[in-house]
Amino acid sequence: MSLDVRSVENLLGTPVHYAYAVNAGPWIFLTGHEAYDWRTGMVDEAVLGRPGYPVFGHHHKSRREADFIFSRMRRVLGEFGTNFAHSVRLDQYYPNPRAVAAYHLARHDAFEDYIPPSTSVVMERCFGGGSTISTSLIAVVPGAGYEINKIYPPGVASTPTSGFVPAAICNEFVFVAGQMAHNPGTGLDPRVIVPDHAAWAGIPIRQQTEFLIVEKLKPALEAAGSSLEQSVKAQIYLAEIADMPDCLDVWSRYYAGIPCAITVVPTKSFATAGGIIEINLIALTNGATRRKEVVDANIPGMAAFGPSLKVGEFLFHSGLMAIGRDGHIAGSIVSPNFPALAHAGYSQAEAVYGYAEALCQAAGTTMDRLLRAQYFMADIGAFPGIAMAWSSRYRDQPHPFVCVQTPQPMPAPGAALIADFWISTIS
Repeated sequence: MSLDVRSVENLLGTPVHYAYAVNAGPWIFLTGHEAYDWRTGMVDEAVLGRPGYPVFGHHHKSRREADFIFSRMRRVLGEFGTNFAHSVRLDQYYPNPRAVAAYHLARHDAFEDYIPPSTSVVMERCFGGGSTISTSLIAVVPGAGYEINKIYPPGVASTPTSGFVPAAICNEFVFVAGQMAHNPGTGLDPRVIVPDHAAWAGIPIRQQTEFLIVEKLKPALEAAGSSLEQSVKAQIYLAEIADMPDCLDVWSRYYAGIPCAITVVPTKSFATAGGIIEINLIALTNGATRRKEVVDANIPGMAAFGPSLKVGEFLFHSGLMAIGRDGHIAGSIVSPNFPALAHAGYSQAEAVYGYAEALCQAAGTTMDRLLRAQYFMADIGAFPGIAMAWSSRYRDQPHPFVCVQTPQPMPAPGAALIADFWISTIS
């Protein structure tokens, strides 16, 4: 199965070859879409507003950005013979919570009565300096066996302003939207709230993590004819990276013996006040013909948050960091002395690509089958190093990436990036 890749050869006139769409069989990945011209970096006046009049017009700037993004996405999907009605997942990042409400208005208009399972979190910044929205989408080409079944589990709903479907089934895969420990419209569930008067009456991250697994993910999966045991890929967004040990301890209690790729990402803020964690999930249905296969490439244990899984036509990596066998970040001794060379971005991306290639080889695939790359960065200014590492290894191969800057600190001291890859296993 050959990939159909749509790309811009020189993003903003640089040597970066950006793949804005990748088609692998019936699956389509649109990654890292923001409201600027890919060749020039210019933003339309229709998005910016008239010079000197930043608030002039009927719509907030973020609404105009979202309209631009969705217009372009609609056009790209149309080139593959599909549309928003056949999407299965949305990932959105914003540097300002104010952008979310405006974005939701545009999303309701674009997607109408079906908004696919969605994850929205606030980060420090998007790839474009003036961007207030970064959107990535996964869709399918209509066809037998690739119909979308929308699931509305009791107690696992979205707010009306957001309106996304909590879970969707497509060809044995279950896509569960980003979940928080809240009840839509009423805030945090009382069961996860630690009383202000109590010095030790539970640990908030443990209570919210357990609530999410037991009261959100498990019911959503069961309503879709799946189960925790069928989980294949999760992303955990945390307000405080210092909470990671407690979070993963609770996660491991429920996922002991259940292989599931996992990525943990520092996050600035969420939709619900007091919410400190959000989790999205992909699983197989209980009757799936696809099987989970753990991929062992003997990479350093601290380099990945969890296992990598080969699941049918996909290789799902856990989030990768450039931690070596000695427990240190690659290039960490040199990087602080050469910030102008973006040494941290280059040396760490080199290490991460090496780990990814080892996992690909063990799974019988290669990095030229990359479908999407999510880079969560401590400083987005280190991306030129990533781009240099990419071109040194993969030459002119188009790069289907989204890049956002997270709040500090990262999980490992000196880490410049966390990389999350989806790769096709079918050649």
